Amino acid sequence: QAKYLAQIILVGAQVVGRAFMRALRQEFAASQAAASARGRTERPQSAAASRIIGISLQEAQQILNVSNLNPEEIQKNYDHLFKVNDKSVGGSFYLQSKVVRAKERLDEELRIQAKGDKEKGRKAET
Repeated sequence: QAKYLAQIILVGAQVVGRAFMRALRQEFAASQAAASARGRTERPQSAAASRIIGISLQEAQQILNVSNLNPEEIQKNYDHLFKVNDKSVGGSFYLQSKVVRAKERLDEELRIQAKGDKEKGRKAET
């Protein structure tokens, strides 16, 4: 009986091990696909800004709750979220710093876009 019990445990462990390895491979493949998709959608300067600031453009937009890069909307949401998360009114310094980083990232993206638009204007003139 001990022999049968050992075989059952061994077979069960093999099944669980295979399932775990399969899930691990799928997760690895999914993360690589997401990374390559992210790399294709961002321009080189934008991707560099994401690495330097440590926050992606998409994440910054989610934090400040903006769907497009409208400077007035970004500033309005930033002011509101910064004030709401102020430590003196019971807010969180962590959330406040996330709001600041998101604003920095969106400002950088606006700067990159403005620079790109200026370069396109120069090319059109020549």
